[in-house]
Amino acid sequence: MSNTRWRLFGLLLLLVTVNYIDRGSLSVALPMIKTEFGIGPEVTGVLLSVFFWAYAAMQIPAGWLIDRFGPRKLITAACLGWGGATAISGLAPNTATMAVGRAALGVAEAPIMPAGGKLNAVFLTEKERGRGATILDAGAPLGSAFGGVVITGLIAATGSWRWAFVAAGVATMLLGFWAWRAIRDTPEAHPGVDDAERAYLAEARREENARHQATGRRAGLVHYLRYRSFWAMCLGWLGFNGVFYGLLTWGPLFLSESKGFDLKTIGWSTFVIFGAGFVGEILGGQLADRLRDRGYRTNPVMRTLLGFAGLCVIAGLVGVVLVPGPIAAIALLSTVLFFLRWVGLFWAVPAILGGTEDAGVLGGAMNLAGNVSGFITPIAVGLIVGATGGYTGALLYFVGAGVLMTISVLVLDYSTRLAPRSESSPIRGGAA
Repeated sequence: MSNTRWRLFGLLLLLVTVNYIDRGSLSVALPMIKTEFGIGPEVTGVLLSVFFWAYAAMQIPAGWLIDRFGPRKLITAACLGWGGATAISGLAPNTATMAVGRAALGVAEAPIMPAGGKLNAVFLTEKERGRGATILDAGAPLGSAFGGVVITGLIAATGSWRWAFVAAGVATMLLGFWAWRAIRDTPEAHPGVDDAERAYLAEARREENARHQATGRRAGLVHYLRYRSFWAMCLGWLGFNGVFYGLLTWGPLFLSESKGFDLKTIGWSTFVIFGAGFVGEILGGQLADRLRDRGYRTNPVMRTLLGFAGLCVIAGLVGVVLVPGPIAAIALLSTVLFFLRWVGLFWAVPAILGGTEDAGVLGGAMNLAGNVSGFITPIAVGLIVGATGGYTGALLYFVGAGVLMTISVLVLDYSTRLAPRSESSPIRGGAA
């Protein structure tokens, strides 16, 4: 049997990695951009948040388009669009123009994660989706890790943050052509899927649909609003991104201004911290699927793993507040990212709750909720740092986001399909 589905997810890992290198480029170059544009922490927070306003606003439309037209077209268009926006941002003459470029980047990047959630539902079996979800989402910490090294390396090579942005954008646009050649919307349409793999996936889908009494029809987003698990999914991702995006956007400045790191040290420290997140995410997905393969039920596995991870995140962030040393900060933040990224398993949740029919729009709704943190957190941290002159309040903000995430992962029912069923039997444990 061919393993085209796993090669497909390897490509998605690469695309999400580049996605996060490009979106994180502003944070890495901020010490130079702040000086060149003459902006303070409050304006910096607004500039960091512009991307997330646009990105969040496009999540549900992107999810609907993915369910309607398929992930292949949307992923290709996204790569071309966000590569162009990254390159154009390097030419920005002032803060306002940079903000427009960042908004365009947010619009263009919006389809990537919901499209990955859709492909998770279509190309993987139920027992493979934990690994698929974390392979997809692991691009976030991997891109954040390499982003510091890649962007600082490009700045050093070109002598300018502007040319670094242009080079990164052109490389991304080239990936768009590869994505068009390598991705298909279904296993049946993919030339790399042989008969054995196609039959294996078709049989798994039939068994899954029969077990969940699936109708094969799209229900639309409104159907899911009355279920507790839908809101737990959204709030869990909101809390998760409150921590992750906070560290992604403000982490380099925190290391520079609070710990005295220079540009080179920031790059390698970011690599260590977010690299730990990549390792943690891959291990978390493997562990979840292996436990389910051994017969453990989905809810105990997911709630135990993610609940434990949430407690570790909270403890690590409190430790950064209490232990001020720079080496301790790197070690503790690496621990935080290692366990935080276990919650990347959430990218299997849209397929669990909505099946193949509604995985796109549910992934968009989940990512919309998560990216509310994306545009609130940079502004909130900027206001906190500007008002207090330090980062202790910002770290406590991250602790609160970690608490919300932990409660949500323990409330969510990971075993029940919320999509309409062909019989009138009630759906267990999901109604709000």
